[in-house]
Amino acid sequence: MTLLQILVFALIHGLTEFLPVSATAHLMLIPLVTQWPPTDLELDIAVRIGTLAAVCLYLWRDIGGMTAGLFRVLKGKRDRRARLFWQLVTATVPVIAAGAALKLWLPLETLRSLTVVGWCTLGFGVLLWVVDRLCLTIKRLEHLTFLDSLVIGVAQAIAFLPGASRVGLALTTARMYGYERRDSARLAMLLSVPTIIGTTMLVGYDLWLHQGFHFGNSSLIAMGLAFAVSFLTIAFLMSWLRRHSFGPFVLYRMILGLILLGFGYGIFQF
Repeated sequence: MTLLQILVFALIHGLTEFLPVSATAHLMLIPLVTQWPPTDLELDIAVRIGTLAAVCLYLWRDIGGMTAGLFRVLKGKRDRRARLFWQLVTATVPVIAAGAALKLWLPLETLRSLTVVGWCTLGFGVLLWVVDRLCLTIKRLEHLTFLDSLVIGVAQAIAFLPGASRVGLALTTARMYGYERRDSARLAMLLSVPTIIGTTMLVGYDLWLHQGFHFGNSSLIAMGLAFAVSFLTIAFLMSWLRRHSFGPFVLYRMILGLILLGFGYGIFQF
């Protein structure tokens, strides 16, 4: 891959991983629009590590608090921060189960069509808008229950549909339960940590079995760019949600979804 292709891939991954717009849909569209070859797995792992480092750095207080809470529990003490850790685990279980089931019985390649991506981008975007407009804004992250965590985890599992957006579905479900926008986004970011770790390990294991891997200069560049862009994107989203809604992201999804459907149904041509 050329340096331009690597930079574009890392930039788009960093911009879309933590916004409710579906990183998978955008990354799938790059070779279709540009006629560039698909990215290799080593580069995919590199940008995942970059985005993981970015979200861990941004949420270092939450992650550090949960770690300290777990140590307190091991000493026989109660700690509410450890409870959040187990709630995140609860929300991650449905994602793992869905991923394993799809790997065994329904390869994701069968779902990667422009029409599927278009309808998911459009439909789940509209759903986010409706839920955000109609539902209350009364709960904070400390009000999270294990039942809420489980339902949000099940919603995340639907994000294996390309175009659905894992972050978007987590936000939609949290808002449906009445959580404030910033707290919904914070929860979605926290849930991304085990998800990115799990998918990176799976991709890395497959790559290691077939050919092994080492990070060359191109992968390190992609990792660094994905880290920087992801961190700035998370900071922007959290700042935006202080005063604003998800409206611009929904509008973007609607426009993108209609364009994808136009290409998928042959109305537009590449």
